[in-house]
Amino acid sequence: QVQLVESGGGLVQAGGSLRLSCAASPNISSIYAMGWYRQAPGKERELVADITRRDEILYTDSVKGRFFLSRGNAKNTVALVMNSLKPEDTAVYFCKADVIGESGNMHDYWGQGTQVTVSS
Repeated sequence: QVQLVESGGGLVQAGGSLRLSCAASPNISSIYAMGWYRQAPGKERELVADITRRDEILYTDSVKGRFFLSRGNAKNTVALVMNSLKPEDTAVYFCKADVIGESGNMHDYWGQGTQVTVSS
């Protein structure tokens, strides 16, 4: 069982910055991808940014140029630096890990979520 521990988030004024971190334990080599999703009130959960084991990074269009995702040397941690935050970035942010199981199937694991609130 993979557990994801999230940190960061909070309240910030528009134009400010926040940093989210996520660590997967145990530190396993079968993590295919890690990233962040978010869910605003009344909206569906959406991808924010994602990085694969081949260091391929995908950002949703609305955060390109403002958010930056990186992975730690241990490969089981990711950090999301969010700059120039806007009120529309307000949401609960969830860390997600895609893990390849022993049978070769992909399994999704989610963190509990951390609130990001951007005031105007």
